[in-house]
Amino acid sequence: MLEIKDLHKTFNKGTINEKVALDGVDLQLNPGDFVTIIGGNGAGKSTMLNAIAGVWPVDQGNIIVDGVDITDLPEHKRASYLGRVFQDPMTGTAATMSIEENMAIAARRGQRRGLGWGITKKEREDFREQLRELDLGLEDRMSSKVGLLSGGQRQAITLLMAAIKEPKLLLLDEHTAALDPKTAAKVLALSDQIIEEHHLTAMMVTHNMKDAIAHGNRLIMMHEGKIIYDVSGEEKKNLKVADLLRKFEEASGGEFANDRMMLAN
Repeated sequence: MLEIKDLHKTFNKGTINEKVALDGVDLQLNPGDFVTIIGGNGAGKSTMLNAIAGVWPVDQGNIIVDGVDITDLPEHKRASYLGRVFQDPMTGTAATMSIEENMAIAARRGQRRGLGWGITKKEREDFREQLRELDLGLEDRMSSKVGLLSGGQRQAITLLMAAIKEPKLLLLDEHTAALDPKTAAKVLALSDQIIEEHHLTAMMVTHNMKDAIAHGNRLIMMHEGKIIYDVSGEEKKNLKVADLLRKFEEASGGEFANDRMMLAN
């Protein structure tokens, strides 16, 4: 479903601030894979997701989604292949529009725009049913402005919107980092549910090692723009945080130094 070949990206090339963000990344995801991605600050985790999403061009390499090479496609043309949820709950929704209007925009992504913009009765019923499954009481607030909702409620709606067209690939970029622990756990459980129900292929960047172990069927660790550890199946299920720290030290030849990630465990 996703094939990344020899991906390179360097920022500020040729200057004193030169930073190699991706250094020959190779990665293959099968349909239905849910991969969690961990690593220290500057490891290349979010850079890889942004490269897939087309936020910036890569220096070298190829990105292939479901057999289609999207390496040179602009960001807006990748929208039909990808769903994305950002770290900031405010990013994925339009605050001044209602819940149902936001969902209608997501449901019509990639379709030709006509004059008949109103939400149909069938669409409204579908949206209400999807919101009911979140169990947050939002199905009774469909005309409420999204800007009035809590961060957790907005992320839950963003998740629904990202999955509504069943994208080839769902990108979750630290999508619970801005939430309190209880709300984060709820949004992670919803992520699991949505990925499973829609049979999505997904990638989740996280700073929380416990979450990286508990969610998904595969885990990769990045360091200095490279993938240094890739584990799946039973071996992943049996991992402990101490195992990941040890693996990092073995693969990188150094001690894991990331206060934010250590505090999250």
